[in-house]
Amino acid sequence: MPDRREWDVTGMDCAACVSKVKGALGQIAGVQNVEISLVSQKLRLTMDENAISVTKVEEMVRSLGYGIRRLNPATVADIVFAQDATNDAAAPDTPWYKTGKGRLVVTTGILLVLAWGISLIAPNEMKPWPFVGACLVGLFPVARRALASLRVAQPFSIEALMMIAAIGALFIGAAQEAALVVFLFAVGELLEGVAVSHARDGIRALGALVPKIALREDTAGIREVPAVELRLGDVVLVRPGDRIPADGEIISGVSGIDESPVTGESVPVSRGPTDAVFAGSVNTEAALRVRVTRTAADNTISRIIHLVEQAEEARAPTQRFIDRFSRWYMPTIVVLSAVVVCLPPLAFAQAWSVWVYRGLSLLLIGCPCALVISVPAAIASALALGAHNGLLIKGGAVIEATARVKTVALDKTGTLTLGRPDVTDIIVLDSLPETQVLAVAAAVEGASSHPLAQAILRRAQSNGPGIDIPVAQESRAIPGRGVTGRIDGMDFTISSPLQAVRDGALSATDTARATELEAEGKTVAVLYGDKALALIALRDEPRADAAEAMRQLRNLGITPVILTGDNSRTAAAIASMLGAHYKAELLPEQKLAEIRALAAQGGVMMVGDGINDAPALKQATVGVAIGSGTDVALEAADAAILRNRVSDIPALIRLARSTMRNVRQNVSIALGLKGVFLIATIAGLTGLWIAIAADTGATVLVTLNALRLLRSRSLDATS
Repeated sequence: MPDRREWDVTGMDCAACVSKVKGALGQIAGVQNVEISLVSQKLRLTMDENAISVTKVEEMVRSLGYGIRRLNPATVADIVFAQDATNDAAAPDTPWYKTGKGRLVVTTGILLVLAWGISLIAPNEMKPWPFVGACLVGLFPVARRALASLRVAQPFSIEALMMIAAIGALFIGAAQEAALVVFLFAVGELLEGVAVSHARDGIRALGALVPKIALREDTAGIREVPAVELRLGDVVLVRPGDRIPADGEIISGVSGIDESPVTGESVPVSRGPTDAVFAGSVNTEAALRVRVTRTAADNTISRIIHLVEQAEEARAPTQRFIDRFSRWYMPTIVVLSAVVVCLPPLAFAQAWSVWVYRGLSLLLIGCPCALVISVPAAIASALALGAHNGLLIKGGAVIEATARVKTVALDKTGTLTLGRPDVTDIIVLDSLPETQVLAVAAAVEGASSHPLAQAILRRAQSNGPGIDIPVAQESRAIPGRGVTGRIDGMDFTISSPLQAVRDGALSATDTARATELEAEGKTVAVLYGDKALALIALRDEPRADAAEAMRQLRNLGITPVILTGDNSRTAAAIASMLGAHYKAELLPEQKLAEIRALAAQGGVMMVGDGINDAPALKQATVGVAIGSGTDVALEAADAAILRNRVSDIPALIRLARSTMRNVRQNVSIALGLKGVFLIATIAGLTGLWIAIAADTGATVLVTLNALRLLRSRSLDATS
C-alpha cells in the first residue's frame, strides 16, 4: 500500500536545486507524486515500501549534496531546520561563513590570495601550480555534485558545465582564470542561498508565532503543557500579553485581541464569549479562557504555511514555459559551445587554444540559472508579502491570472457588507403574537449559518427568556430560495418575497408592503406556512472601506459588479452607495451564468464568503474568499483575504500586477545579459572570469530584484 512520507531537505538555493532533486527521485521505481517546497524546504512523496526503502530515498538526496531529515507526523507550525554538517545543511540562524557553501567561499578565497602571493615570488615555470591547486580544491565539491547528477541522468547541470569549463581552462594553461572562476562560482552559489533565505524568513516567522507552551486547565488545576499536545475541547488560560496557543473559542472574558501577526490587521479588536480567536494572536488586555477548536496541525498558522507550500507547486504559465525552455536551452548551449570550439580550427585553421577558451566561456555564460530563478524568486516574494498582509494566494498561476483581471464580481452579504444584519421591522400578517413569530422563525433558521438567519436568532434571544424556541425537524437550506423546517407537524419556510409569491403565500397587499421596506434598502424575509405569517425586515450596512475599495478598482481600470441573491431594490441602494454595477435576485446557477458571461469579456475575479458562493468561486478566472467565510468557500477559492477588508481586493490585484512586472524585468535581465555576453564571448571580447561573473551577477540581480517586492511591507494604495 503506498505511503505518504515527509522530510526536511536543506541546502536547496534555487529552482534548479528543486528540479534536480525532483528529477532524481522521480526516476526511482516505487516513488510517486514528488512535491518539494523551496521556501519551507519540505519534501513530500508517495512511496511503495515494498519496492523502495526510505533509506534509499534519503541516500539519493544526500548523494546530490543536500541534507535530509525524516519528519514524523506533527504540526507544520513547528518548522525545524535540521543541521547536517556532511551535506551542507544548516540551521536557519547559522552564519553564512559556517555553512558548507560559506566555508567553500572562504577556503577558495584564501587559496586564491595565497596563489597570487606565491606567484609573485615563484619561478615562471612554477607560477601556474598554486592556481591549479586552488582550482582543484574548490572544484572538488562541485565535481562531486556534477557526478551525482550524471548518475541520475541529469548531465546538463550547472555543476557539470562548471567542471568542464574549469578543467578545460587548466588544460589550455589558463590556471589563474580557472581558479578565479571556481571562486566566483562559489560566491554566486552563496549569494543565491542568502537571497533565498530572505523569502524563507516570512514562513519561519509564521511558524514562530505560535507559542510552544500553553496553560491548560484540567482536574488538577492549571499547568504548562507543550502547545502541540493540545486537543479539541481542551480549555486554556491566556493571560494579558500572551499569545493564544491554538485556534479556539472564548469561553469567558472580554479582551482586545491583536490579530496583526495572522491577518495583518493593525488595530486590536474586542473579543468576548463565543467569539473565535486565532493561534498566534496576542491577548492585550484581560485574562481569557479559550476552548481549543483546532489542533496544532490544523490551526490557522499551519493552514497558511501549508497553503504557501502548496502554492509553489501551482506554477505560473510563464514559469512552466521557462522550465520547458530551459530543458532544451542547456543542450543547445553545449552544442553551440562545441561548434565554437571545433568549427574555426577545423574549417578555417584557427588556433585551437583561442577557440577552446571562447567555447568554455560560452559554456559558462550560457548557464540558465538566472533565467530559471527569475519567475519563482518573484512568486516566492509575492507569496510571502501577501501572507504578511493577510492575503493567501494559492500559487503563481493565480498571481498571473489576477494580474489580467478586467472585472471583479462581488457577493453582497458578508463581503461588501458587514455580514451582521440586524432585524429592523417585524410586521405580523396573521393573528400570531410577535414573540411566537420570532420563536418559529428562530426555530426554522436555527441550523443555518447565513448572516440573515443569525440576525433573526439574535433578535429572538435578545427578547429574553420569555421566548421558548421550539426544535425544528427536517430543517434544510434551499440554495438561493430560503430555509424550511417542520414544527409540531407543520411545515414552515423563510424566503424572499419573490419566492413567497411564487409559492402562493404572499398577497398583493403584503407584497406591496415588502416592496416599501426594500425601497428603504432593507432585506425582507417572509415567514409562511400555508399562508404568510410575517414580514421580517433586516438591514446590513456596507463595510467602512467598501466605497473606497470600489474607487480603487475603478482607478485600476477594473469594473466592479455586485452579484447578489437579494432583491433588486436593496441591491440598487447598496450599489448606488458604493458606485458599482449590480445584478440582483440571482440563484447560485444564475451567478454561474453571470460569471461565464463576464469571463467572455476578459478575466473575472469572484469575491464571496458563503456556501452559495462556492460554485461561482470555482467558475471564475480567480476566486477570492473573504477570510471570515465558510470553509467550503475557502477551499473553493484561489485566494483568501484574512482580515475582511474590501480594500484588500484592489491590494491583491496591485500585488499581482507588481509581481508580473517584476517577472518581466527578471526575464529581460536574464536574457538581455546573456545575449550581450554570448555575442561578446564569441567575438573574443570577454573571458572565462567575466563570463562566470556575468552569470553570477545576472542571478544575483534577478534575485535582488525579486526581493524588492518584500521591501513594501504594506499593500495600501499609497504605498
